[in-house]
Amino acid sequence: MADAPLLSPLAALARTHDPDRFLCALFAPAERREALFTLIAFNHELARAREAARTPLLALMRLQWWREAVEQAAAGKPPRRHEVAAPLHAAIAAGALDPADLLAMADAREAEAEEGGIPTAAAFRAYLRGSAGGFAVAAGRLLGAPPATLPALQQAGAAYGLAGVLRSVPALAAQGRCLLPEDALTAAGLTAEAVLAAPDSVAVRQVIAELAQAGQARLRETIAPLHGLPRGAISAALPLILARRDLARLAAGRTVPAIRGFGDRLAVSLAGLLGRLW
Repeated sequence: MADAPLLSPLAALARTHDPDRFLCALFAPAERREALFTLIAFNHELARAREAARTPLLALMRLQWWREAVEQAAAGKPPRRHEVAAPLHAAIAAGALDPADLLAMADAREAEAEEGGIPTAAAFRAYLRGSAGGFAVAAGRLLGAPPATLPALQQAGAAYGLAGVLRSVPALAAQGRCLLPEDALTAAGLTAEAVLAAPDSVAVRQVIAELAQAGQARLRETIAPLHGLPRGAISAALPLILARRDLARLAAGRTVPAIRGFGDRLAVSLAGLLGRLW
């Protein structure tokens, strides 16, 4: 008889498409882990809305589909037939995931579908707080983080999101996309078109380094409020370990490897095992 699979379908999806958050989720309490994998899968569906759509309008339609899936679950209506929508419905019905958090995550992703890109640094930070930061809030609430720690979790999540955008500039450019704030590009004498044409240029790397340095400063302010995070909720904050390491590389003008090395995985694992973020 064949051995039973070690991972559920959602866990396997999370490991394939979001290995960073999958690793962090392994340090969540066992009884909450599957709901966390569901949240990772939902976030992946939102993140790929623009990538999988041929036009911004189609991306917005995909986001609306997921909003409606959340709203229907919250209203007690039957689940939609989809490999992620069905378990998402169950997690919402069980009270593990807050519909308001999920809807806010979907709303934040609309910035990725805008024709003109993200216009200002303020809008860029709002996008990061709502998307990756929104994920961290939903994960924290799922894991029982005290309400007082949720703003700091959101900032930590936003820092991880910032590092993700910055390290993905070349990959996004290959898709014809640029998420860097237009005012930061203008200040450097650049345009989104210039980033798409030469994402590895010295000028683009300088913008990336400056945004990473600003992210480092905000991240340093995040650590102290998370001292009160209970051990069971530490998984929600573990991405900041990777954010700290990635932003340090990017601020120094270095690249972040596409596949995590042993040092990154070890840093997350030690923080998860010890329950310490600093």
